[in-house]
Amino acid sequence: MLQDLQLASDEGPVYRRLADAIAERITAGTLAVGDRLPPQREIARALGINVTTVTRALSTLQQRGLLEARPGRGTTVAARNGGEGPGFVSAPSEDTGVIDLSVNRPATSAYLDALALLLPRLSKDRHYVTLQDYHPPEGPLWAREAIAEWMRPAAGDGDPSRVVLAAGAQHGLDCVLGAVTRQGEVVLADEVTYQGINALCRVHGLDLRGVAMDRGGMRADAFESACAQLRPRAVFLVPTLHNPTTITLGEERRHELVAVARRHNVLIIEDDVYRPLADNPPPSLASLEPELTVHIGALSKCLAPGLRLGFVIAPRAIAGQVAAALRINCWSISPLTALIGARLIEEGSAARIIEAQKQELRQRQAILTEILGRYDVQSHATSTHAWLRLPEPWRGAGFARTCLERGVAVLPGDAFAVGREPVQHGVRINVGAARSLDDLRTALNTMAELLAAGHLQLPGFV
Repeated sequence: MLQDLQLASDEGPVYRRLADAIAERITAGTLAVGDRLPPQREIARALGINVTTVTRALSTLQQRGLLEARPGRGTTVAARNGGEGPGFVSAPSEDTGVIDLSVNRPATSAYLDALALLLPRLSKDRHYVTLQDYHPPEGPLWAREAIAEWMRPAAGDGDPSRVVLAAGAQHGLDCVLGAVTRQGEVVLADEVTYQGINALCRVHGLDLRGVAMDRGGMRADAFESACAQLRPRAVFLVPTLHNPTTITLGEERRHELVAVARRHNVLIIEDDVYRPLADNPPPSLASLEPELTVHIGALSKCLAPGLRLGFVIAPRAIAGQVAAALRINCWSISPLTALIGARLIEEGSAARIIEAQKQELRQRQAILTEILGRYDVQSHATSTHAWLRLPEPWRGAGFARTCLERGVAVLPGDAFAVGREPVQHGVRINVGAARSLDDLRTALNTMAELLAAGHLQLPGFV
């Protein structure tokens, strides 16, 4: 399988040369879908390199979507649509020479600066002594009070009994699905949407179905038809700065969707993690229909993903069920995380961090408009990402792969597709992920050159 593997003799890093050599065998068919690679120690011993180098090479191939690692199965060649299936990317690439625009991350160091000032004072906090104790599954009351008050204008009316704290929005969504759905039930979502809902529905044995969209978001008529035909348990929506398209549902569209959900008694799961970054967003779905909506938020997108503090605001009965699911899952979240988040909110640091992030994002979105504005780009002045609809002859996965070959990582539309139906050919560009404005310019200029070159740069053309 990997016998007589030869690494290129150039001066590139060994891990990258190893990744490229394995990728060539996958492309040539020597390694077929489902083939299991030898243990990393065997590969290292055969090539005379260290295990860390092998680990990094295989991780690079997983990011490219060529390999997958599963417990009990080891590392295998991944199934790919048309040879170019996207992977689920959850952390920035550490590849040298790659500008990673595929993962949402803070555009500034404002959170780290605020945290550096806060940490020396935490031992004096009145709640510090509780950090060594167990806490209720819904989280400490004092932290839920801080979140409830902060979110009062959007959802929950400031009532901490409706708040359940989670280790990020994905964790909150997992607990919600575990609490309110049963295996085999149908969940609806936009035809392209946040990747995490796909994975969670598979884990929970749920039937996730896509609903048609237009440039205003999920179509109410399509939602109505899906409700009548499929009798779904819930609908999952990202109503503000939608991931990946950046669409913000207008107030009229929100009312239309809520009316459909009400007629068919469909629970609304509102993933509103980007709301704090939006300027004057429309009323939340939870404020329009509080008894039928579970509102999920987090500090990941507006402050920092490393904080791992999310929250669920739900009707009291559902909040209790979510807390019970969370207790089974992890007992409760870290009270240290809760204390840091609560203090940043109550002292006003969170608001200042968000404003700093928004100012930086405005600069980055302006650069995006300057370089790619002549193409079909959907974005927003304070969005962490943008959605580029590709011109002919480009296809999403092919464009993403060609960008990666030129040192730029983006995610293709296939990564966000619900089901196996064809999706619009586009890529998500995370403008906040670039380490600097110069890196962002370099990456966007590379993409602009590829778009302008068209078929001359398609993989397989000379």
